[in-house]
Amino acid sequence: MNIRLETPADYREVENLTREAFWNVYRPGCTEHFVLNQYRSNPDFIPELDFVMEEGGRIVGHVMFSRAELVLPDGTRKPSWTFGPICIHPDCKRKGYGLKLLQHALEKARETGVGFLCMEGNIDFYRLAGFDLACKLHINYHSEPAGAEVPYFLAQELIPGWLKANGIAEATYCPPKGYFVADEKPEAFEAYEAGFPPKEKDFAPGQLPQFCQSCGMPLTRKEDCGTNADGSVNFDYCQYCYQEGKFLQECTMDEMIEHCAQFVDEVNRNMPEPMTREQYIQMMRGFFPMLKRWRK
Repeated sequence: MNIRLETPADYREVENLTREAFWNVYRPGCTEHFVLNQYRSNPDFIPELDFVMEEGGRIVGHVMFSRAELVLPDGTRKPSWTFGPICIHPDCKRKGYGLKLLQHALEKARETGVGFLCMEGNIDFYRLAGFDLACKLHINYHSEPAGAEVPYFLAQELIPGWLKANGIAEATYCPPKGYFVADEKPEAFEAYEAGFPPKEKDFAPGQLPQFCQSCGMPLTRKEDCGTNADGSVNFDYCQYCYQEGKFLQECTMDEMIEHCAQFVDEVNRNMPEPMTREQYIQMMRGFFPMLKRWRK
């Protein structure tokens, strides 16, 4: 087994590996391979922290790192870091390869001065590498209320005391814009994806929460979803917002928020503490700009 920096000659093999590893894992289908394809030319990309793992003459793992930002309550922005996608070939999972690759990458990141990492993932795995819930460090997730315990939003100080040394008592994590490239360039993503063998998208246990990218409604099954012009399932939007390739309502983001506010009682059934209508509106004003339909 060997861990080394990725080279241009590895790109297509790594992208195919990434697609195989992520398909239907965190969401129906995946976009991580396209993110990786586009990210290598992104200024946030960190080439000296872009690693592949080899075994038996083939690449079986990959991880990349990126610059990110933390936003303080007063609006001040502080530099931070994240990583991912990280993947291991399906044939090599549950053999300790992923942890070995991650630990190698984290050590190299620490050596280059990376002091703090936020990421999204399964805490049962990432706690083995020192990660814990980000809320324990008073780091909020961009699409959730401040202080909320988000089970898949994790963080770690690679350099102990880094947050305090940088004047960060509380902050909100902002994912790099490059991670949303498939939403920003849907036609380019479709053309890129067409170059791979067809695979079926579906919901599966253990996926991250999926939300309608127009109204924020949770999506948990195909019946919740809208449809494309050809009648196929559209996994981005719910059946109440999108049918036959078209939005059912022509409205602004603020009008959509006002429409959704009437469902606050239904939303409160799944909240640890009930919200008022105004609190729900404020939460949506923070969340909706991150949804695909409203993202600028």
